[in-house]
Amino acid sequence: MFRSTSETTTAPVREGPGLTYQRCRWCGTASFRRLLCPVCASSDLDDERSDGHGVVVRTTVVHRYSRIARNESLVRFPEGFMFRCRVIGTPAHLVWAGDRVRPAVAAAADSGEVVLEICDPGDRELWS
Repeated sequence: MFRSTSETTTAPVREGPGLTYQRCRWCGTASFRRLLCPVCASSDLDDERSDGHGVVVRTTVVHRYSRIARNESLVRFPEGFMFRCRVIGTPAHLVWAGDRVRPAVAAAADSGEVVLEICDPGDRELWS
């Protein structure tokens, strides 16, 4: 069964903290902001809810289009997908791979950008 583009969710749905992602009905692959499954190319995707907690896999500082540095990180979520997000709550150059992140409650939901914050930067040395 094919869905029209008006039925397919491509932006994160925020009902409180967390994210809405898609899971393929054919192969079970989890993905985020996709129209087709990245594994089997099926358009038969179900929306599921994630609490939004994840772990930073890769991070970089970006100065593009602004004089203010910002962070862009690739975050792995326990549901099985990875997505590039902006991490706030600490200076951009102090976000490290392995940091635990959660949805930022102060971020604007209408921008369509996924913004996460460091769970507890004070306990960083305890995670190692």
